[in-house]
Amino acid sequence: MTELGRRERKKQLTRQAISDVATRLFMARGFDGVTVAEVAAAADVAVQTVFNHFPTKEDLFFDDASWVTGPAEAIRTAPPGEPPLATLLRHYLAAIRQRHELGYLATWPRFNQTIEGSSALLARVRQNAQTMEDLLAEALLERDAAMSPLIARLVAAQYGAAQKVLEQELARLMPAEEASARQLARATKDLEKAIDEVFAALGASGAEN
Repeated sequence: MTELGRRERKKQLTRQAISDVATRLFMARGFDGVTVAEVAAAADVAVQTVFNHFPTKEDLFFDDASWVTGPAEAIRTAPPGEPPLATLLRHYLAAIRQRHELGYLATWPRFNQTIEGSSALLARVRQNAQTMEDLLAEALLERDAAMSPLIARLVAAQYGAAQKVLEQELARLMPAEEASARQLARATKDLEKAIDEVFAALGASGAEN
């Protein structure tokens, strides 16, 4: 068991090291300007080792699956009786705060520019968004047997659209260049206000129907 634990930790460390190198290269030269072989060389691993951890080049860029699986997991683990919209609001706010705490927001503008500069990454964004909606709809149906598949899909689609708009707002609010902790904190607070407004509008829309 101890040996297995060591192997798993080593695998995780290798995966993280490859991901960090790939992210640095992609942000500096663009996604299409970097090959998997160059990532492997910079990380001092074999190309096959990269593919052992990341099946595709796009997976090297989108190495965190929580954006896709997180909403569905939030619904499945929500407190009994909590409305789905409240669960998703809580989940998204927590995700934004975690990004801020980990320092990811400081590089968000460059991250977004890298996506916009690659048709392959834009295609993966659309694919990830659809997968997220499908998983969320499944989770909603599992949690509420009275919910129809149509309503589950509509709720998931509303969340997906709201998240897309909020990600665009995040890109607008983040300073274009390296920002101070105070600037990032202010931008994060402004985004949280926008998140509240968007979800309040979704709630009002749902109440009217």
